[in-house]
Amino acid sequence: MKVVKIQFHKLDKEYFFLPEFCDDRGADIKVGDLVIVQTVLGEDMGVISGWTDFEPNAQSDNQENGKNLGIIEQRSISDIKPMLRRANEKDLKKAAEQGKEFSKYLHDCKQLTKKYDLTEMKIIDVNESFDGARLTFYFIADTRVDFRELVKNLVKNYHKKIRLQQVGVRDAAKTSGDFGSCGLPLCCRSWLEKIGNVSPDFIKDQELGHRGVGRLTGPCGRLKCCLRFEEESYKYNLEKLPNVGDVIKTAAGPGRVRVVHPLKHTVELEVDGTRVEYPYLEGKLCEKSQEDCNK
Repeated sequence: MKVVKIQFHKLDKEYFFLPEFCDDRGADIKVGDLVIVQTVLGEDMGVISGWTDFEPNAQSDNQENGKNLGIIEQRSISDIKPMLRRANEKDLKKAAEQGKEFSKYLHDCKQLTKKYDLTEMKIIDVNESFDGARLTFYFIADTRVDFRELVKNLVKNYHKKIRLQQVGVRDAAKTSGDFGSCGLPLCCRSWLEKIGNVSPDFIKDQELGHRGVGRLTGPCGRLKCCLRFEEESYKYNLEKLPNVGDVIKTAAGPGRVRVVHPLKHTVELEVDGTRVEYPYLEGKLCEKSQEDCNK
């Protein structure tokens, strides 16, 4: 069954809803539409981020204080509810008025982190539920943070439910990032929906170690996401090449593989103390040019 995915904030997970409204079945909806929905935590506004096939027993994995507090726990099709309505002009005006208070919320929360000496905690964004009953503060931290006193103070100040949600530094770049070293807007901010993992092994596979970590690190302090874009091609070529340390027979004698160049499809061999680069074609070394070897 096809369902729509709705995201309440760009740092939040996506949640499932039926592709229809309570009073308008089969409505013509599209990605990017703002809608009002009813969740177990109250009424909220979200954006339709896509469509997907519903998988039973799938559920939110948002974590807070070690407990699952997902906005919607979707274990069966009966848990998937229709949306209330499209966001109208009145709804958009209300959301805009709420947004005017965000800078104050952020300032107050940051001041309180200093008061409670939560120096390891960096508040990066805030969001208010459409019904005004809940504030969610997003933060990054390298260690586990005891923010109980902070929450108590925020509840006392605003008389709202308070959620503190920890996010990764890569996710944080979506909200605070600007331009990359390439001169273009950060991929995670402009078009990259799923960031994924970037392994240091990618640097080795792509022969980029000579550039240094500084040039391979993004504004978030982690390895650049673009290292992942071509990794599949490198892996594909590396599978067809020998490994560093392998000994291979050549016309000049046995040679030990010292360096592998996946894009050029060549290997550097050490033969009798001399390092020579050879093309590697169809599992065979060739001392001639690739054009001659293909004859």
